[in-house]
Parts: sequence; C-alpha cells; structure tokens
Amino acid sequence: MSRIAVIGAGAWGTALAIVAGRRSIHEVRLWAYEKEVCASLERSRVNDLFLSGFPIPTCVKPTNDLREALAGAEMVVSVMPSHHCRRTFEHMAQWLLPQMLFVSATKGIENDTLLRMSEVIQEVVSRFSGFTPRIAAMSGPTFATEVAKGDPTALTVASTDISLTAIVQKEFSDPRFRVYMNDDLIGVELGGALKNVIAIAAGVCHGLDLGHNSVAALVTRGLAEIARLAVACGAKPQTMSGLAGMGDLVLTCTGGLSRNRSVGVALGQGQQLQQIIAGMHGMVAEGVLTTNAAIGLSRKHGVEMPITEQMYAILRDGKAPLDAIRELMARPGKVEDRF
Repeated sequence: MSRIAVIGAGAWGTALAIVAGRRSIHEVRLWAYEKEVCASLERSRVNDLFLSGFPIPTCVKPTNDLREALAGAEMVVSVMPSHHCRRTFEHMAQWLLPQMLFVSATKGIENDTLLRMSEVIQEVVSRFSGFTPRIAAMSGPTFATEVAKGDPTALTVASTDISLTAIVQKEFSDPRFRVYMNDDLIGVELGGALKNVIAIAAGVCHGLDLGHNSVAALVTRGLAEIARLAVACGAKPQTMSGLAGMGDLVLTCTGGLSRNRSVGVALGQGQQLQQIIAGMHGMVAEGVLTTNAAIGLSRKHGVEMPITEQMYAILRDGKAPLDAIRELMARPGKVEDRF
C-alpha cells in the first residue's frame, strides 16, 4: 500500500481521492482548506459543498491539517485553484521530502508570473524545500461528477520524467479510469488551462441563443489559437489533438457540467461577472483568471489570439458579447490555419 496526499478537496480533488481509494490499495489523505468541508467528509463521508452524493472510500481520510496530510506521503497530488498554488506550497514546503512524487491536477496558469502550475511547484519547492521535485501533470476531459460516479473516463499524465508518468499511470488506472502517458508537459498543461477561455466563449454563444454552427466554428478556431500559443511556448502540436487538447476542449465547451461554460452562458444572458462569481458559492471557474494569463503569454510570444482577446475585453472591460462577436466576424479574410 502506498500513501497519497490529495491537496485540495474541491470537486476534482474529491473525485481523484475517490479514484485513488476505490481499489483499496492506497491510504489516501484528502486535505480540505474549508473546515466545513472537512467536517462534512468526517461526518457523512460525503463532500456536501462541492461533490454531493458520492461517498469517499473508507481508506480516504479527510483532514484540515497540512502536516497530517503530508506525513509519510509518497505522492502529493496538487488540486487547489491556481491562484492558491504558490501560497499553499510555500506553507507545505517545511514538510516536503525529496523522495515524494508530485502530480499537478490544476488546470490554470499563475496570473502574475505566467507560469504553469508545474513551474510554480518546482520554483517553490526548490527555493523553500531545497530539492528539485519530480513533477507530472494530469489533464484531460474529466467532469468530477462523472469520474466520481464511475463513468468510463480517459485522461493523460505528462512529465519529462517518463518513469514518473509510468508510476502515476499505475497508481491511478482502473477499469473506469484510463490513464495515458505523455512526455509533453508544456502542451498538456497549456491545453488544460487555455481551453477554459474558449469554454467561456462557447457559453456566451449559448447564452445569446446562437446555434450549433457558431459553437462549432468557435471550438475549431479556438483550438487553432490554443495550439499556436502552446507551440510557441515549446509544446508539441500533436498534443493539441489529444485528450488534453481537443478532448478537454470539446467537453468543456459543450458539457452542461462545465463551470467555465456556465459563466459564459450567464454573460451571454446579460449578467455581470461579479454577480456570476458571487453566485458560484466558492466554486472556481479557472478560465476567468486564465484569460488574463493567456493574453500575457500571447503578447510575450507574439501570438495572435482573436477569440481570447475578445473574451479579455468582455471579462475585464465589460464589452458587450454581441459587439465582440461582430468584431470577430468582421476581421479581414485569411487562409485557414490550424496550428
């Protein structure tokens, strides 16, 4: 039996703890920042706030104490919101050990530094814990509710350390959760983060009552601009046609369980962003912050991202969604590029 620490008990963190625990070969510690979430998990074995209706296995122990969560851990799975990653790892640094394996399952980019989550973790651990961590990233088309339910799901785990991806694949794979290996850490992380921006745009289309033509065009051209930026950052173009690219993008742009798409729907229906965020009751739509980071990266690398630019104007400046769509459609004609 191995000990796995899952840091972050939102919907996705709880779902991953369920996956890690349902074969009963691991001892899983699930750290919850919110005391009420920890209390709910201890009382009823269910995360009533973020993933109601799905009991956690008996080998999953909830805790509100980071030191307890990390004690003896062989693998640390990071599932906190991207804007909490640096601060949380700085606090954890005193209990991290060189033999630990790290898996980032957060789909985001740090807003100020434009760093991917694996880069944030590496920077903090190297500086505060005194060693270079072995890090992988897990991403793909995964709604937490369906993973917890046991619906067949496939995703990918990526690292420059192929032996690490093999370990993560072995520890998390089961007949309902298929894990593929990938060596393109940059592509897998950026695909998982940037698709949330396009998902908000897809929701805007739905909120404006636009049809399937509009959404299909948006998803296709959205994938093209995600791929352009990812490749400029060092990713492999073929990653964008895989689970962490096209697969996750299609799911998040079309699935009713997508929080980012839901934000876009509300924007398209005329609601204000602050009002929408307040109504999410602590849940996070990563795409809102990722839009800022995506614009920063696109300008840094000189990559054209017209859909992302319009989403930035909607989210930051309150631009009317219909005006944004008109500007996109009125752009000068060009040859279709894919990547």
